[in-house]
Order: sequence, then structure tokens, then C-alpha cells
Amino acid sequence: MKPRYEGNHNIAMKVPPHQYEATVAFYRDVIGLKPLDNHPPHIGFHFGSNQLWIDRVPGMSQAELWLEIAADDAGAAAVHLNAADVVRCDEIEPLPEGHRDFWITSPCQIVHHISQKGEGW
Repeated sequence: MKPRYEGNHNIAMKVPPHQYEATVAFYRDVIGLKPLDNHPPHIGFHFGSNQLWIDRVPGMSQAELWLEIAADDAGAAAVHLNAADVVRCDEIEPLPEGHRDFWITSPCQIVHHISQKGEGW
């Protein structure tokens, strides 16, 4: 049975160090988004019903946008996505111990965090 998927609340913007401070200031000072304070020292903002996280990533030359998708059954999602030849890339960033979450990329190389619905961080 194919698992059900839906967009989840986390969006991560991975930003090169030379653009980090200006990017944070843009969303905080220019746009005026309300800061999140639930995962210090990480910097994030309320982004409608979503959370926008700004991550400083050494070695990057340009920003990337990462999306989160919740599956009603992460185990079934792993099997389903593997059968569809979706590239899994768990080495891209460590995930919390004990979670069933994993990382994939779309055909256009957008990173997606596949999470178990109801097991947000």
C-alpha cells in the first residue's frame, strides 16, 4: 500500500557563511518575520503555518532550499520511494537518534526530509 504524504512545517534554507548574516537580517529586519525561539542556537522564523530555518553551511557557494514531507508511515515510505528509484541521501545531515526520518532528493536535486507524521523535531 502506498503511504500518504503531505508537506510538513519545516523549510530549511542552507546559506553560505558569507551570506548568512545578511539573510537573517533580511527576514528579521526587512521582512519583519517573528523569530522562533524553540531550538536555540538555531535561527528560524514563523513563515505562515511553516517554520523557516536559516542554517549557516561552510563550504557552500550558493543557498539551497530544503523541504520537509510527512509520511503516515515512514517505513512504508522508505520502501515505496526506493521502489520508485528515488535517491536517498542520509549522509547529508545527521537526524535525531531514534527517529525513522531520512533524506531524499527530488529529480531536480531539491533535498527533502521525509519524517514520520507526528514525530516532528
